[in-house]
Amino acid sequence: MLRLLLPLSWMYAAVMGIRNMLFDLGVLEQTPCGVPAICVGNLAVGGTGKTPHTEYLLRLLGEQGLRTAMLSRGYGRLTNGFREATVASTGVVVGDEPLQVKQKFPDTRVAVCESRVEGCERLLQMPAGTEPQVIVLDDAYQHRYIKAGLYLLLTDYSNLFTDDCVLPAGRLRESRSGAKRADAIIVTKCPETLDEEEREGIKRKIACYSPAPVFFSFVGYGALQPGFAETPKWQSAYGEGRVLIVCGIARPEPFIARWQGQAKETSVLRYPDHHAFTPEEIRQMAEAAQEANCIVTTEKDMMRLKALPLPLEMKKKLYYQPIEITFSNSEKQKFNNLILNYVASHSRNRRVD
Repeated sequence: MLRLLLPLSWMYAAVMGIRNMLFDLGVLEQTPCGVPAICVGNLAVGGTGKTPHTEYLLRLLGEQGLRTAMLSRGYGRLTNGFREATVASTGVVVGDEPLQVKQKFPDTRVAVCESRVEGCERLLQMPAGTEPQVIVLDDAYQHRYIKAGLYLLLTDYSNLFTDDCVLPAGRLRESRSGAKRADAIIVTKCPETLDEEEREGIKRKIACYSPAPVFFSFVGYGALQPGFAETPKWQSAYGEGRVLIVCGIARPEPFIARWQGQAKETSVLRYPDHHAFTPEEIRQMAEAAQEANCIVTTEKDMMRLKALPLPLEMKKKLYYQPIEITFSNSEKQKFNNLILNYVASHSRNRRVD
């Protein structure tokens, strides 16, 4: 099957290559954001951890006292055009990931728009003193009509872009050569056992496509949080019986494996990324929940589940697991300096407070 798909992959790669060449030559025009802009993106289709890395940047920039904004496409929403998220928004209006970010960072401007150029313009039209000083562009690596100042390219440790090929034979949105546009590359979801020898091997593979510095990030799991007001505070005893795992994200394997290794007994309901749950699926979930001590889901899934008419007994059992991105001590300061030095050198006031 893979061989049959390869000609289609070559055609897709050729089209994307021509498109990129037109941007590189200036035939297709790029519009600068007007303020320091950091693009968080990937070459592959979903599942590299863009949202938690975006949250890492917002946290870092917020600690410097900078007014930050995040601009996203808002995948999974049922609306169009420019929308600014509030903490009371729903996933169907702004998308599950922007809603998650807004609820975590209520002081950050979070907006969605199909056109990143229009989105940046709208954000910068805010009253003086409230407009963002830095914009983080979520999943905009292939959105080249907008020109960011710093490009962060993410690649999953378990599926490096160096070992992948273009759609439909593989998962890449464009050829591996697209990595040359990156200012830094982050290998995400690394195992805690990653040693220096393996790091150097990965760096050598990436160096064939990009001279950018390479960083390695890890997923840190936070304490389980109640999904609803009706949900009691988590107790470890809940996980000693059957745990129902509900997830609709691009690469759920690590999350599922984590709970299958912790819980005495598990059952899994797995859905596509950004999935819109149907009434029949809600009924199936509620039925499966009757046999479980508790239900665990991802923070991203929780953004959609909380807007659904779930039965009270299901709400009492539903918990979500926040995650945060971490870097090793030797890399964290180097990565932070890369971000802050870029912002300081490109800010209108030329400094970071």
